[in-house]
Amino acid sequence: GRVGAMERWTGRVALVTGASVGIGAAVARALVQHGMKVVGCARSVDKIEKLAAECQSAGYPGTLIPYKCDLSNEEEILSMFSAIKTLHQGVDVCINNAGLARPEPLLSGKTEGWRTMIDVNVMAVSICTREAYQSMKERNIDDGHIININSMNGHSVVPQSVVHFYSATKYAVTALTEGLRQELREAKTHIRATCISPGLVETGFAFKLHDNDPERAAATYESIRCLKAEDMANAVIYVLSAPPHVQIGDIQMRPTEQIS
Repeated sequence: GRVGAMERWTGRVALVTGASVGIGAAVARALVQHGMKVVGCARSVDKIEKLAAECQSAGYPGTLIPYKCDLSNEEEILSMFSAIKTLHQGVDVCINNAGLARPEPLLSGKTEGWRTMIDVNVMAVSICTREAYQSMKERNIDDGHIININSMNGHSVVPQSVVHFYSATKYAVTALTEGLRQELREAKTHIRATCISPGLVETGFAFKLHDNDPERAAATYESIRCLKAEDMANAVIYVLSAPPHVQIGDIQMRPTEQIS
């Protein structure tokens, strides 16, 4: 079964970006439950430290290692990878989860908001992917996995001006994941590339997007029964537990209830 299929990951190292809240925290917890060494990074690590303590007191077989990293800064990403190499040999699974939306429409948005989205949603994903691959390659790891947390906004543009630029960054993630799959195949490796594209997931995401309008953010999640962060964590476990000869390209997950 699936538990057995996750056994080959026991004791191996996963990097989860944006691990302090939401999907990242749920994924980090699930991987620790399955016995992995998880490096969870975010700009503020206090929440990850709290999660690490929870995992330890719950007696999960893996460990969560909090790491402070600003993903919009390449130097910080590179020094994180070099610390992982020194302390834990390298990265076997890379989960590019960190992402954000700023409410900046195309006709009137602030450049700074656009740039932040590019830096975190596109550049950091690409840098982490490259560094994770190089880490696997230098240790002859042939069964690693790179998972990008995408979005349904990476597959269709919705008529909501506040997410149009965000959607463009997620379209980039769709293209990057497919390009990665092709390059990995060309490199004759069995390292896999997958993206998971959720519709609405109940996290703090909308509160960051509508940071000056918490009522609008709350309404986003109250309108329907959303996906939960745990649903995403289960999808990650499913993807990782597929045998090495099976590659899942993209899981598209939506709530069963329609958004009115």
